[in-house]
Amino acid sequence: MPKKLRTQLKQELSEDAICEKHLETMQLFCADDQVTLCEKCFISQEHKHHTVYTIQEAAKYYRRSFQKKLNKVEEKLEVVKNILTGEKERMIMIQEEEQNFEEMIESENKMVFQLTFEIYQMNFLNQQSNQTLGESCTYPLTLFDKELEKSQEILQKLHNWAKENMDKLEKNEVRLSKQLHRLQQIRAELKKKCGEPSVVMLQNARHFLERGESLVYQSVDFKCTTDLNFIQITGLSKLLKEFQRPITLDPKTAHHYLTLSKDLKSVKLRNVQQDGPDNSRRLDFSCTVLGMERFTSGKHYWEVDVEKATKWQLGLYEEPPHSSSEDDTHKASGKKFLLTRSMFGISCTFWVFPPLKKVSLTGQMNKIGIFLYYESGYISFYDATHGCFIYAFSNLTFHGAIRPFFSLCISNGDTGSDSLGICFSQDSACNVAVNPPSSLV
Repeated sequence: MPKKLRTQLKQELSEDAICEKHLETMQLFCADDQVTLCEKCFISQEHKHHTVYTIQEAAKYYRRSFQKKLNKVEEKLEVVKNILTGEKERMIMIQEEEQNFEEMIESENKMVFQLTFEIYQMNFLNQQSNQTLGESCTYPLTLFDKELEKSQEILQKLHNWAKENMDKLEKNEVRLSKQLHRLQQIRAELKKKCGEPSVVMLQNARHFLERGESLVYQSVDFKCTTDLNFIQITGLSKLLKEFQRPITLDPKTAHHYLTLSKDLKSVKLRNVQQDGPDNSRRLDFSCTVLGMERFTSGKHYWEVDVEKATKWQLGLYEEPPHSSSEDDTHKASGKKFLLTRSMFGISCTFWVFPPLKKVSLTGQMNKIGIFLYYESGYISFYDATHGCFIYAFSNLTFHGAIRPFFSLCISNGDTGSDSLGICFSQDSACNVAVNPPSSLV
């Protein structure tokens, strides 16, 4: 045997690498029985027809195999770690969403009570001369009682939803933590195995490779949480008709890709597409137009027909203080409070801003209601199709005039031409010309 090979073999062999039966150095490896052999073992009847390699060949093969498995374990560890981190973040999000939703319900209830009381006072004063309280006077209070009862039911549903999802996430966390711990054990064992002398490493090498194989290739399944879209809040929607306003689009603020109807009650996006490569995942809502109305006080509500639009933004725009002109106002960086519908393929998502936050909504919505209470710093959005609450911004402070805001997304390849229409009343058709009042407060 060459001197260099003997030196290498001596380094690889442990002090126990001596055949107990023949008292000779073990230099061979039986792939069938997964044992090291000396030359006499190799020529014995027991291993005569087995596949045998030199220890160097076998060690090279299994070290490479152990390293491949170690790499897979490392990759799986990263996957499990990321999912576990995601589950922990989802637990925080569930708690935050429950709290935020509860605060919105409370805010909505306060607004319902405030508006109900104001309507009650107005009806009371109107009927005071008759010395009697008619049905129109007592109805708001009855409505408030019903809405308060409904809100308690919704809060209970909300708490049940949060508990159910937290239970799912906690079970996911336990299962993933166990899987992570087992993978870390396998990684430690593999690293140790790779550092062992060849003879020791080769003992039951195949069995060791197969250990944890199912865990490495096991899919990371977990129980999915449910969204809040099953919770519907009617709240203010029944009272808002009292404050509905006719809104008129302002042609001076319209983007040049937009076409306004003659009565200024609807807006349509021209059949244009963006220039530039790879725009398929980009949403450009630069095609905006404002309403003519400027609200500096009071309560105002309007509805927008969105049935013929797939991607849109609706909301309110606060003019910067001391703006010089309508054109300058539109171009200035004023505050916006928006509800956005985005769509990629068949996937539809709703967002509110600011801050950018996803809201859970399902079902077809043909009309969106928008409510502003200037003095209270309150803005809310409603699914006017089903009379349900979507989202509210509360405790805002306004410094300038508030204007209705409308935006359509420039096409990224689809051939459709989106349009929005302003509705004045529940009974009247959309896009009916309604002259704006001379002054709105």
